[in-house]
Amino acid sequence: MQSYPRDALPHRDLGVNEAVLGQFDKALLEYEEALRLEPENVTNYSNAFVGYMALNRTDDAKAVLAAATTRKLDDLGLHFERYSLAFLRGDNAEMAQQVAWGAGKPGSEVPMLSAQSDTEAYYGRLGAARDFSRRAVDSAIRADSKETAAIWQINAGLREAEFENAAQAKQGVAAAVALAPGRDVKVLAALTLARAGDVARASALVQALEKSDPLNTVLKVYWLPTVKAAIALNRRDTAQAVELLQAVAPYELGGPPPLGQLYPIYLRGQVYLASHQGASAAAEFQKIVDHRTIVANFPTGALAHLGLARAYALSGDTAKAMTAYQDFFALWKDADPDIPILKEAKAEYAKLQ
Repeated sequence: MQSYPRDALPHRDLGVNEAVLGQFDKALLEYEEALRLEPENVTNYSNAFVGYMALNRTDDAKAVLAAATTRKLDDLGLHFERYSLAFLRGDNAEMAQQVAWGAGKPGSEVPMLSAQSDTEAYYGRLGAARDFSRRAVDSAIRADSKETAAIWQINAGLREAEFENAAQAKQGVAAAVALAPGRDVKVLAALTLARAGDVARASALVQALEKSDPLNTVLKVYWLPTVKAAIALNRRDTAQAVELLQAVAPYELGGPPPLGQLYPIYLRGQVYLASHQGASAAAEFQKIVDHRTIVANFPTGALAHLGLARAYALSGDTAKAMTAYQDFFALWKDADPDIPILKEAKAEYAKLQ
């Protein structure tokens, strides 16, 4: 279940506060009631799909898409949701069909291309991921939507940071900020820079965000603590990082723009790894594995398996560690071999054997 720029997908207003803050049970009740009252409103089907997926009710999610098709309703959101469901089911043909549907359609092509870029990255096919991201950015620029282009550019930059390609991550930040230095871009730019080791620039962006938008609730309770935790982790202040991320815990299952893939949980797992708390790290990465319908095709979903492997190794459970490494390698069986984090994983695995 991915987050996108406000103009990229249909506006979803019902239950938005509950969904953003991770209260999907409450949100779904509103979505279902709206669908009952307005069965011809296509957005209600998309909303219900999001609620079902967040609660791991994939059969219900599939049924609501089928109901929309029966009523001959159609929009970008439904096609993106079909793509998301196809990814979870491993249906490559359906994913390709949805990407093809968006080709050449103003406003529709961009999110479908970027979705495919995340899928490629999820499986470690970084070269292909970069290509789809470039196409998404170029398409958004041609459509005169620089903010959308900037979001996809920074999305690619954050991916590079997590794959430990720091130079490429910083290049992505520079390109995105040059396109459109809006709030969402700055949030992800700060996060990317923190993960890529540029603490000074990340901190400067945090200060600018605090000054420019002091009353934004999602920024205050979710994004700023998350970015500050990434900065603290880079400074090896794991105690502060844990404290900052604890403040996010009540909302961590939510999907606030511009990115809704359980990032605070993934980051907390990294903090526990850095502080040599193997069991705690494993618990965080397992949350991501258990909430695959929320993380969807975002690359941290695959990297969580590597996090589990490292956590089990820290805890001295070699058997579980080797299994988790093997799970990660299975996902990345066709990965580009020169990705730094993959090289590290292979070296770590070799030492366990």
